Amino acid sequence: MSRWSPAGTRDTVEIAAILAHRADRAIRHFTERARSGVAKTCPICGYTGPFSAVRHKPAIWCPQCDSRPRHRLLKLWMDREMTLPDHAEVVHFAAEPWVRAEMDARGAHYRTADLNDQFELQLDITALDLPDRSVDMLMANHVLEHVDDARALAEIYRVLKPGGQAVLTVPMIEGFDKTYEDAAHDTPDARALYYGDPTHLRWYGRDIRDRLAGAGFGLREFTALEPDATEFALHRGEKVFICQRPQSGPMMGDDHG
Repeated sequence: MSRWSPAGTRDTVEIAAILAHRADRAIRHFTERARSGVAKTCPICGYTGPFSAVRHKPAIWCPQCDSRPRHRLLKLWMDREMTLPDHAEVVHFAAEPWVRAEMDARGAHYRTADLNDQFELQLDITALDLPDRSVDMLMANHVLEHVDDARALAEIYRVLKPGGQAVLTVPMIEGFDKTYEDAAHDTPDARALYYGDPTHLRWYGRDIRDRLAGAGFGLREFTALEPDATEFALHRGEKVFICQRPQSGPMMGDDHG
């Protein structure tokens, strides 16, 4: 028999008690999950063992190298599918430190970039101070959601060599037909509420593919599937988008193409 009055008949005192009871149960459940000893493997540092919780998400943070699911997914793609020309010019925005060793091992000329002076190149991804057709690969892991993505994609296309690749990840809800963005959400609190982060400008839907194609790119996807998702503590269904500038055809985005 339920300890609560029938649904629809509860007063404010009972509702407050229910909220407190459910919160306590949720906290106990999450604590059990967060402290579970189920072993995961990090493909970046090689650690195998329990992973730590972050906010409301249990077992996603590698305690050895601090990697998160999108970093491990990127590493799996690099190990399994990434190709680079000899002496490739690679520019990486908001770069994760572990990527450098991977690129050095492949003989790339690898440079990190962002707006601040903690990186080798101080660049605005929406107005790149780089020559046309000068980069073989540009990487941006969870960057586009922070900026005017139409301008950023046009600039990325412009600086890539024909056949060059943009390697992009974004926060995305596959069940959304269209990307959700609203200029009225113009405060950090509103953006945190609607987009999940005070610095985000949108939640991408599956129409992200249309945005990438509309910028001129050919598109491939690398998806977090089983058994990788369980073994490497990935977010199921998360994607790396590999966007290739065509070898020939219209030189969209070039200043003088």
